[in-house]
Amino acid sequence: MLRARIATSLAFLLFGTSLGVWTARIPAVKERLELSDGRLSLALLAFAAGCILGMALLGRLTDRFGSSRVLVVTALLEGLLLVPPGYSTSLVTLSIAVFCFGAVHGTLNIAMNANAVEVQRAWGSPIMSSFHAIYSIGGFLGAIAGSVFAHHGVGVGPTLLAVGAVVLVLAGWAAVWVLPVPGVPAERPEPGDTRTAGSSLLVFFGILVLCTLVGEGAAADWSAVYLRDNLDSEPGFAAYGYAAFSIMMTVGRIFGDRLVRILGPVGLVRLGGLIAAAGLGAALVINHPIAGVIGFGLLGIGLSGIAPQVFSAAGNLDPQRSGRALSMVVSIGYLGFLLGPILIGTAASVVGLPTALWIPVLLAVFVALSGNAMRTPRAAASHPA
Repeated sequence: MLRARIATSLAFLLFGTSLGVWTARIPAVKERLELSDGRLSLALLAFAAGCILGMALLGRLTDRFGSSRVLVVTALLEGLLLVPPGYSTSLVTLSIAVFCFGAVHGTLNIAMNANAVEVQRAWGSPIMSSFHAIYSIGGFLGAIAGSVFAHHGVGVGPTLLAVGAVVLVLAGWAAVWVLPVPGVPAERPEPGDTRTAGSSLLVFFGILVLCTLVGEGAAADWSAVYLRDNLDSEPGFAAYGYAAFSIMMTVGRIFGDRLVRILGPVGLVRLGGLIAAAGLGAALVINHPIAGVIGFGLLGIGLSGIAPQVFSAAGNLDPQRSGRALSMVVSIGYLGFLLGPILIGTAASVVGLPTALWIPVLLAVFVALSGNAMRTPRAAASHPA
């Protein structure tokens, strides 16, 4: 079981590392291909479309063939398909490359979370947050690697090739130790089947994840703007808002499993939502740069444990079809990360950014009030209070 846990952790690590290094080198790709902001956004949209396809459609392969098989295949493809965007010669080839990378990335997202649910079930105690903490660490390491390569003048292609090779090594290691999970044959649910009735709950789980990712997207895209333009802080200080959010989210996930053992998933989601709402809400009222940084930090630690608990609850509704459940939940939730910053930007153009940032505050309150949704029979069995 320790090897199985390490294997799943490696999948989360390489998943975060790949995304982190790609994100860090996007400016270099834009410069090399001489893309305008608008043309670059088309390529980024292609990546998002690939992710959604992978999560919504290909993620269902996890149930058919087993999470372990899909995890291994997509982890290996993650390392391979990370490389082509670095050698693209036009917007068209770049869009095709990042679409394929996104499709594999989205599928791996479902497979590794489904496998994490299986490992947690076999482990016998909550460990889901630790996997997501490792994902956050991987994203940080990938971003640092991209920054170091850029600082030394290494091109985008060689950067992604080097990190892709490391990803392949981690994927190979995970393939040896991964927990074997058999697939189940596809079947058409009969009328009145509890799995059909559970679809509405899965949609609600997806909405909860969407609410948390709106907050994450707000911190990523708007924290520095808010601190710089609305609170008149220096550009360097303005960057501390998202730094505080990221660091505190990682810290929250590191200690999240311990908190689940103490509070249970219901208590953790309630407390997390309240901390996120109170932290950012108080910062908006105080209207000071230091309060803003602290507020985004509290938003990060508050939201940190919510998505892992929702994924656990969704994956445990029907253990044989956790891939299908996670496919629905993650796909709905991912829309929050894509559309949340746009929603806040649109609202900011009408009522101003400080008022628009109350949107993630209200959504966090909604999540806190919805904590009872974590109290499902199977989820409760997998997460002792």
